[in-house]
Amino acid sequence: MVKALKYVAIALFCILLIVGTYFINTKISNSRLFTLQILHASDLEASLSALTDAPNFAAVVNGLRPTFPNTIVLSSGDNYLPSPFYNASTDPSLADRYNLTPGKGDIEIANAIGFQASVFGNHEFDQGLRQVRDLIRPDPKRKYEGANFPYLSTNLDFKTGEIDSSDLAADGQDVRQIPHQIAHSAIVTVNGAKIGLVAATTTRLAKISSPGNDVIVKGGIDSSDQVDSKVLQPYIDQLTNQGIDRIILLAHLQQLQNEIALAEKLKDVDIIIGGGSHQVLAKPTDRLRPGDKPLDTYPIKKTSATGEPVVIVNTGANYRYVGRLVVTFNGKGIIETIDPVSGAYATDAEGVKAVGGKPNPLVDRVVQEIGQIINTKDSALFGATTTFLNGLRNEIRTEETNLGNLTADANLDYAKTIDPTTVISFKNGGGIRASIGAVTGNGGNEPVQRIPPLGNPMANKPDGAISQLDIETALAFSNSLTLVTLTADQLKQTMEHGVSQSQPGATPGRFPQISGFTFSFDPQKPVGERIRSLVVNQDVVVKDGKIQGNPDRSFRAVTLSYLAAGGDDYPLPKFSGLNKKDLATTTPIVFTTKGGEQQALALYLKKIGVFSQVDTEATQDQRIKNLSLVQSK
Repeated sequence: MVKALKYVAIALFCILLIVGTYFINTKISNSRLFTLQILHASDLEASLSALTDAPNFAAVVNGLRPTFPNTIVLSSGDNYLPSPFYNASTDPSLADRYNLTPGKGDIEIANAIGFQASVFGNHEFDQGLRQVRDLIRPDPKRKYEGANFPYLSTNLDFKTGEIDSSDLAADGQDVRQIPHQIAHSAIVTVNGAKIGLVAATTTRLAKISSPGNDVIVKGGIDSSDQVDSKVLQPYIDQLTNQGIDRIILLAHLQQLQNEIALAEKLKDVDIIIGGGSHQVLAKPTDRLRPGDKPLDTYPIKKTSATGEPVVIVNTGANYRYVGRLVVTFNGKGIIETIDPVSGAYATDAEGVKAVGGKPNPLVDRVVQEIGQIINTKDSALFGATTTFLNGLRNEIRTEETNLGNLTADANLDYAKTIDPTTVISFKNGGGIRASIGAVTGNGGNEPVQRIPPLGNPMANKPDGAISQLDIETALAFSNSLTLVTLTADQLKQTMEHGVSQSQPGATPGRFPQISGFTFSFDPQKPVGERIRSLVVNQDVVVKDGKIQGNPDRSFRAVTLSYLAAGGDDYPLPKFSGLNKKDLATTTPIVFTTKGGEQQALALYLKKIGVFSQVDTEATQDQRIKNLSLVQSK
């Protein structure tokens, strides 16, 4: 009996020990739960709308930041874009601070908002690596602080030359230690907790921007923007080897599908913040701004290469939304819950009010200074329109639009004054950066409407008028024009390239906008076999996918110098017999430069007076017909 009681006592002791250990471990595990709020954005790309949206964006951030003690603010790149807003920093009135350097106002806004890190997008390099250096470096003599955060890209290496070794930081350092510098990876610390940051930039950087020879792009796996996960994983492993088990990938891969696909190939990445696609992810309950539609829900949930949860977020462009992701990690650094407050937060006046947003005086000051410069340009008028001129990304990069037609027509009209034998014009839709007009309504009790440009009383601009500012904003890259001669076969190859990336959900910048000819294409056909018909005036060049007549007969064409040089992978430099002639004879290409696309459009608008071609649905387009839409109708 005594022996039996002894065994019972031992058993009870073991049970109590196990139960006690369970509760202790549970307590330890629960005590390591960590909730993180990430406020994020991508493709800020300030244009005219930033005069309102940038201050509102800053106010929404101010409203959301204090709601959780553990909060970080991150960008997925394209923090600036050559545009009237960007160029306003070169105005002599701001020279004491910006030293006539474009883009410094954009960086000051990013600093004031409080971004702690950013990946390099493609537009950071549009004016070369030296310009990147001038923007991220501080200039104490002029009280310019530079970028008060590091720029990251795990798949970019940099040679010294246009930048110095002092511009480059060692990997895996805390972001507070490396402002104004470039690194492959970094750590952001919030209340003692460390979060790892890695970053991925489009592998087509040299094709769609101007990084120069001192930027080495790693990880290209095909002709797309995707990056090889094998290039990123070692840097992720370096962070996990330091004991960091919460890792964020800042990605700028142009198409959200690339970031979604990458999620399933990486280990130990918990969150991917997308960039470059301009796509809005939102919950059904999120209030979106007029005209916006979500591509998918917020966040998109996937599983990593090791079977752990990973979430992907993206919130559009141009300061229109603040992305808010609130997640709780368990003791192993794995996401357990996503707070329902997560989503896309609109930055209109209603959005600011909803979160109790307070103004950011520094942002307001920069915007007011730039706004005064911009208003001067809005008072220079060059014709008018009775209709909305469609430069919306999802349409200008996938179908014919009236703004695409207008600017292609303008280029052709200008080219004929130089060479009357010019008969066709083409450009890439990605070079058109904004619509000329406004979108009104909320989609609920107020139907969404696309209307002509609104007047600006401060600039004495009436409704419907098209100003220098409108032209510079829409054609922000200020490309020059080039004449080329193409054979029938080369013209077909060129248009085949233009539609080679067209597929549902994609918005490829190479998609053409044209004048002087028509074509039809079938995106369901193999690449290289998509052009089904093409007619120049009444000359049938392609029928049923085949060249008609002499494949060597030629057509004089005007295009952007960017495309003539092989931008967006256009094949023109590979062709023989181009008889190329650049129409701009001076640099830089500014609004008044003869032979520039901005000047061509201004002259054409003055010539025609009022433009009235209404934009049509893709199924009704006349110049470019997508046969997959017509067949499914």
